[in-house]
Amino acid sequence: MKRPPAPIDFGLGERRTLRWALVCALLAGLSSIMLLALSGWFLTAAAVAGAGGLAAVQAFNYLLPSAAIRGLAILRTGSRYGERLLAHRAALLGMASLRARLFGKLAAQDGRVAADLSGGDASARLIGDIAALEDLVVRRPTRPASLIAALFAVGLTLFAGWPSALALALLLAALPLVLAVTARRITAAPAREAAEALGDLRTRFVDFAAARPEIIAYGLADRVIADLDGPATRLDDARARLFRGEGVIAALMLAYGAVTAALVLALATGPAAEIALALLAASASVEAMAAFARTALRQASVDESLARLAALQALPEMPPPIARPDQAGASVTIGDDRMPPGSRIAITGVSGSGKTRLVEALAGLHPAVHALALDGVPVAGCTPDQLRGQFALSPQEAMLIAGSIADNLRLARPRVTEAQMHAALATACLDERITAMPDGLDTRIGEDGGTLSGGERKRLSLARALLAGRPWLVLDEPTEGLDPATEAALIARLGAWLDTTGSGLILVSHRPAPLALAGRRIAIEAIDRPILPADQGTTQ
Repeated sequence: MKRPPAPIDFGLGERRTLRWALVCALLAGLSSIMLLALSGWFLTAAAVAGAGGLAAVQAFNYLLPSAAIRGLAILRTGSRYGERLLAHRAALLGMASLRARLFGKLAAQDGRVAADLSGGDASARLIGDIAALEDLVVRRPTRPASLIAALFAVGLTLFAGWPSALALALLLAALPLVLAVTARRITAAPAREAAEALGDLRTRFVDFAAARPEIIAYGLADRVIADLDGPATRLDDARARLFRGEGVIAALMLAYGAVTAALVLALATGPAAEIALALLAASASVEAMAAFARTALRQASVDESLARLAALQALPEMPPPIARPDQAGASVTIGDDRMPPGSRIAITGVSGSGKTRLVEALAGLHPAVHALALDGVPVAGCTPDQLRGQFALSPQEAMLIAGSIADNLRLARPRVTEAQMHAALATACLDERITAMPDGLDTRIGEDGGTLSGGERKRLSLARALLAGRPWLVLDEPTEGLDPATEAALIARLGAWLDTTGSGLILVSHRPAPLALAGRRIAIEAIDRPILPADQGTTQ
């Protein structure tokens, strides 16, 4: 199976950080091998000197080797710390950049033709799958450093003769292949199962979190837990198999190191101190190759994450949305009825007849299934920017972000002023409620507006649509959840806002009071016919 390309594109700063991490990894690898080799030589030479009597001991200079060993230990510790610090810094910055880039791709997609990716699935990919790539980046500097350190160890083994050095070189050359084949056999299946189970679990968690009021109200917690138990158990089982695989790889490395040391010792020739130096250098070289063991062990999980991210990478690059609040209004055609800019229309019909689908198609969220046109051009032939520039939608289900009230309002227009925010909130009959909050516009609300009531979320969404300043205001059940007095005040203020701005209105409401805002009503059943796929045209 062809491995998907790594999606992390490092900037200049991250590449420079990785280069310094490589330097630190190289110093750590070389100092580790030299430390162990020199320690072996020093202990053996000291023992030989001690066996040679007092004269030999007095002639033996132990100060320089001792100082070198102490210095190498300090260098190894400091360089390992630096390598991990720098590699993780590059990894975290690279993943943050990747998340922003892929989220930008998702946000810019045309909702009429984009793949149907649930919020939970998108969250699982942008969080879990990208996090799995951290190991790919962290190990990046260690592999070349391990190879250089291994070559250095082969050079030190020459002190015990070329047969020992040749044997070590052959064994080290074979080790990455042995690790890759073994790791693939024991980790490929559990890594795939773990990735699928984790993605399924994240998706369900996100979806259930959105429905938490209903879960609490209807006492469905036990059913939810039972539903989550399946993927959670699959995830635990897969991870347990991966952990057992880590044990197998660790045992393989231990056995490989023992075989390597035994073979080097068997082929070694020369003085005892030099043989000890070569023997410990050979042992350290196998330990230095541990980066390949960790990479081989994690590679299957990384490959699964790369495969899941490939769908996001394959999304077409879309130009950023262009906000044009001063764009001239276009006429809107619904069925056979063509309405000029500034018209006020109510779409009526029984529940489930497609009213919400119609207004969301005008806003570019879904393909149109009714005959809809903008200045005579079918909406399927309009660009996303053309639709965004005409319609400001306050949907039936108000979508809010975890942030402040001002953050949610700025989604409509980034440079909106506080005075404009307060004016929009006043029109939406929400200004007194926000002003009474201790932090006002800076009040933090939870994910999906968790600290606000349903009616308040609807009105905050309405205020945001007003701030967008589009020629057409599209409202889907704007007064749902409001008491009659608040509803009456909201309708009066909306009417005054429409009179002042000259904006057009396309309204969907089951409640009779808001229909007074519309000068014309169109029954959705009277719209001529659904659009067939052949009528959709090509979205630009």
